[in-house]
Amino acid sequence: MISLRLLHQLVLAISVMKGKQFELGRRGFLLSGLGAGISGMAQGAETGGESSEDEGAFAWKRNPNVYHFRIGEVDAWTISDAFFPLRKGLGLMWPETDRGEMEALLKREGRVLDSIPLHANVLVLKAGSEVMLFDSGFGGEGKGSKGWLKQGLAQIGIRPEQVTAGFLSHAHSDHLNGFVADEKPLFPNAAFYLLSEELAFWQGKDPDFSRSKRDAKQIPGMIASVRKHFEILSGNMTVLNDGDEVFGGLVRVELAPGHTVGHACFRIRSGGAELLHLMDLAHHDLLMFANPNWTIGFDHEPKLAVETRKRFWARAATKGTRCYGFHLPWPGVGRILKENKGYRWAAEPWEWGL
Repeated sequence: MISLRLLHQLVLAISVMKGKQFELGRRGFLLSGLGAGISGMAQGAETGGESSEDEGAFAWKRNPNVYHFRIGEVDAWTISDAFFPLRKGLGLMWPETDRGEMEALLKREGRVLDSIPLHANVLVLKAGSEVMLFDSGFGGEGKGSKGWLKQGLAQIGIRPEQVTAGFLSHAHSDHLNGFVADEKPLFPNAAFYLLSEELAFWQGKDPDFSRSKRDAKQIPGMIASVRKHFEILSGNMTVLNDGDEVFGGLVRVELAPGHTVGHACFRIRSGGAELLHLMDLAHHDLLMFANPNWTIGFDHEPKLAVETRKRFWARAATKGTRCYGFHLPWPGVGRILKENKGYRWAAEPWEWGL
């Protein structure tokens, strides 16, 4: 009997010859024949993400997923930069005493229990001659389970030199590193925007991680990497403050601290429409909504992260605001609904032909 893995390889080989896309498996990964080959099937596991844990045998090559939608008069795309499972699963979630309740929720919804899926969705806007990125993913050439942004931009006809603005929500590697390639800005003509609080924290003499649950051994390397990236981008850097608006009010930056000291959300308004980019206020589409008190080990200051999440969730649910999440299931667009004692993420149905 033919194995499932061999069947996947055969289907991928056919897609290479015919240039078609196939949807494989219950998780719906889109595998494209463009640029994919059988030689990539045996690729080894990589290390990356917000944690440096092993991604496992996640070696399928594919083009990144790209989805087009509109925000008022503005064209928008969501580009998937990465997907892989965080193998620590609920071991990343806090408080530890609530993990049984978290597991019960996941079981009820038919979700996996041995890992937390890490999506990385990059929002791209085109308004007139302006091309804007909201974070940049992991960087790299997209040969494994991450770093697909550059390929995704090429799919929609955007060259790196055409990008005019890059907004950084916070300086974790899956958000910052894609702005740099070969120790140079990947988008040489783009202004680089971030909040003053985020810049000051990472450039401070002794950044304080005392309230974080991160592995202390990883922190010095993380600080050094962020500082190196900031130095490379410094010539294009524009520092913003909470509530600042740019591009004629199209983008408003809002301080949303807790995940990092200067973590930012972005409110995009055009033609009477609005989209709130939640960035890393949620890493899971069930857990952080059903109970906003639940936090992930990547949060710099968990108590403050909870307070911030509750504030943003309450306002978005009350106003019915359309939202977008960096780590929510692709394409990341939806709304936050009040439900029981917590909330629910209501993903927006996909639409074609916009």
